[in-house]
Amino acid sequence: MAGLLRRVAAMAVPVGFVSVITSPAYAAASEISAADTAWMIVATALVLMMTIPGLALFYSGMVRKKNVLATMAQSLAAVTLISILWVAFGYSLCFVGDGPWIGSLDRWFLAGMTMDSINPAAKTIPESLFMLYQMTFAIITVALVAGSVADRMRFSAYLLFSVAWFIFVYIPLAHWVWGGGFLARAGVLDFSGGLVVHLSAGTGGLVAAKVMGRRHGYGTENLSPFDLSLAVMGTGLLWVGWFGFNGGSAGAANSRAVMAIIATHLAACSGAVTWGAIEWSTRRKPSVLGMISGAVAGLGTITPASGFVAPWHGIVIGVIAGLVCYWACTWLKHRFNYDDSLDVFGVHGIGGLTGTLLAGVFATSAIGGTAGLLEGHPRLLAAQFYGVAVTFIWSAGVSFVLLKLVALFVPLRVSREQELEGLDITQHGEALQ
Repeated sequence: MAGLLRRVAAMAVPVGFVSVITSPAYAAASEISAADTAWMIVATALVLMMTIPGLALFYSGMVRKKNVLATMAQSLAAVTLISILWVAFGYSLCFVGDGPWIGSLDRWFLAGMTMDSINPAAKTIPESLFMLYQMTFAIITVALVAGSVADRMRFSAYLLFSVAWFIFVYIPLAHWVWGGGFLARAGVLDFSGGLVVHLSAGTGGLVAAKVMGRRHGYGTENLSPFDLSLAVMGTGLLWVGWFGFNGGSAGAANSRAVMAIIATHLAACSGAVTWGAIEWSTRRKPSVLGMISGAVAGLGTITPASGFVAPWHGIVIGVIAGLVCYWACTWLKHRFNYDDSLDVFGVHGIGGLTGTLLAGVFATSAIGGTAGLLEGHPRLLAAQFYGVAVTFIWSAGVSFVLLKLVALFVPLRVSREQELEGLDITQHGEALQ
């Protein structure tokens, strides 16, 4: 009887199908979830949208008219350059291999990656999709730094610095935190990039702003934004894109992704309300620039905690973000007299730092599997302080060295005459009419 059943099965099922279902490749593919894959494709598109057009519009709306195209060009350049470098070696060094300091080059130019291969960090989606999703994070991190030196950095210097910063700042940090490096082993939590993205970019931008010096006319001339309507549109694209940024970091179409998205949205809302309320009480008018700054501050601050906290924590974290980032963009900035053109450090750097620490306070075991200070585990907060210290020191120190090295090859900033004429004409030969 058993032999008869085997013969019937052999006649009923094509031989090719039998070989497929018993092959190792199919066994790997069978672990891939169609739902998770579909969601992560959407999340990847949303995060790429955050840089172009989101960040490009957000930044260009806050510079002067003569620098709009140059500012957009920086975001576009980040997308093109970092995408190629990520495929060449960035992904492999970040997420392949288990060394405490850096990964391996086993996936150099995606060598060995197949349609069915998976990365242990995301077992239900194709490895190629995980690679692509993480690429979009590297892109926007490099692009964020440009906001600190808007209106004055030479385009050639920006390109050289961006490539070097990606290699020596972003790649190590991404591996240390997300790729199984020593910060991950120390228990540091960073769900979507409070350390890897926001604090690193904010710190790098702060150092660049200090090294390059203030814009001509800073403190004496009107440097107000050219078109805030562009910045508002950019904020909207960033806001929606952040659903993929934080929700996608769950790596799957599950309830944790939804909880992260809810916390993200509520933090943006409360951040905008808080910043606007402060301006209303101190200046009698809530500015549009203030409200969008508060929204982005809330988004950046909730990022490291979003997959570990309850939705109502998002409201609390957003309020704290509005208060702390407003303070950083006003009192702190004037106290130390640095010209961070678009407040990258005040919003993203301080926001990422604050959110990372708050993750150690509000982390809820029922959501992220890790308990924070409020649930009686102060060690997590200590680990978060450690992660903040390492990220700040590494990003600041390496950024300073890289800027000095780049300056040996090309001037970091344009001449006074070029700055007064505008970067659109002097760097790109184009201008808005």
